Amino acid sequence: MNSCCFICVFAVLINKVCLQVTVEGFIGGSVVLPCSSAQHDHKLQDIEVFWRDNDGKIVFDIIPHTNVTGTKDPEYKNRTESFPQEYLRGNFSIKLNNLQHTDAGQYICYISHSSEYQTLKLIINGSISTERGTEQEEMVPSLPLLLVCIILPVMLFVVVVIFIAVFWRKKHSISRAAGNSVSSATPEDVSPCAQLKPVKADNHDEAVGK
Repeated sequence: MNSCCFICVFAVLINKVCLQVTVEGFIGGSVVLPCSSAQHDHKLQDIEVFWRDNDGKIVFDIIPHTNVTGTKDPEYKNRTESFPQEYLRGNFSIKLNNLQHTDAGQYICYISHSSEYQTLKLIINGSISTERGTEQEEMVPSLPLLLVCIILPVMLFVVVVIFIAVFWRKKHSISRAAGNSVSSATPEDVSPCAQLKPVKADNHDEAVGK
């Protein structure tokens, strides 16, 4: 009967407050589906809240004055819970445990006694262990990358040192060779005039006397 009333009420909803919320969860984890009333003067005997999924299945019913709290749908049974201590504050959120891929989709929260209507979209991601593993892999660099980051600078430093040593040795060898060539040069090599032979004056005098 509650289902029929719920469908009828939804068929004639006019000027209702509609809030679209997006919630994300992980396979095997838990998620809170929020639903709250703008009013704060709630009484337990008046509270009637109906949670439904996009297919119209009963996710959770909150009717404290009739002791109807929970769901009989096998898909959600033993996986949903509410927060009774929050009812009088207008908080009718529920917690969905052991999330599955089939839980993804739109959910409807109808607060009958205050004529408030809220919807939300549940997105299901990968498992918690998978997500944590992915985060750890992103945070910890792989071993090959770590080796490259360490070895490459060392190799570059060694190459630079070798290049500087070879360049310095070559320059030193050239300077030494130039110094040796200068020190081994003879005076004859330096002054070409020293190679000229003196002319004897005797031969000239004999030629004049004849």
